[in-house]
Amino acid sequence: MIFALIEELRPWQWTKNLLLFAGVLFSQQLGSPGLLARAGAGFIAFSLLSGSVYLVNDLADLAADRRHPKKRLRPLASGRLPAAVGWAALVPLLGIVLAISLWLGTGFSIVAWSYFALNLAYSFGLKHQVLIDVFVIAIGFVMRAIAGVELLQPVSPGTELSPWLLVCTFFGALFLGLAKRRREVANAAGDPALQREVLEHYTPALLDGLLLVSAASSLMSYALYTIWPATVAKFGTEALLYTVPIVAYGIFRYLYLTQASEKSEDPSQVLLSDRPIQLCVALFVALAVWILYLAR
Repeated sequence: MIFALIEELRPWQWTKNLLLFAGVLFSQQLGSPGLLARAGAGFIAFSLLSGSVYLVNDLADLAADRRHPKKRLRPLASGRLPAAVGWAALVPLLGIVLAISLWLGTGFSIVAWSYFALNLAYSFGLKHQVLIDVFVIAIGFVMRAIAGVELLQPVSPGTELSPWLLVCTFFGALFLGLAKRRREVANAAGDPALQREVLEHYTPALLDGLLLVSAASSLMSYALYTIWPATVAKFGTEALLYTVPIVAYGIFRYLYLTQASEKSEDPSQVLLSDRPIQLCVALFVALAVWILYLAR
């Protein structure tokens, strides 16, 4: 039952919460164990929050999931995890998040619980609204980025929230959300609404157009960030420009997978399974660390 509960919390989805470490990385404080510990605590809090949302969503959709060809295999829908245990598990999960958020400060707490409320609204209605569904997903990533800065400010008041971080995160997450919908439409042969109700409002042509716009916006916003005068002044170098080709490759690779591979339906699974994407992320982080910390 414990393993079934862990599976229900979708731990493979927690890679999205690595964005909580962006504040430490780009504020050039990666060498501070105390700040890394706070970012790690924020990562745990958001992972438990997102897992709790998955749990609530599956409890609410139990009857529908049992009729779904794939979702019926989930722990709750299959009966491996009793619904009563699922509801009871929410108390300690949210209790741990409350304790962590109180320790990390008021700013982090506001963002974290707003994220939780937004995702509950998504689960109970917004996920059925065309376009709004992917915008909510993108805003959730932006809130992660904001939380990653807020958790630093109580002990590092000089840490500032860059508007470019929000812009790049929003368009990047919007691209991933639209790519997920595009793959879902392609995989849902015959009746898209059976897989996800909102899919009946999307067409491949619409999603392909939106994907190109969001991909271009993501790449252009990041490229502008690397050469923006305030960025160059902050880091004392224009060398971040050299990471743009890596970002471009990552976006193009994911766009390719959207058209050529079924696994692009879940961004977390792509990160965990696609070797070129993994190498791209590792190379980007390594080069960014070298530019921001070692080449100064």
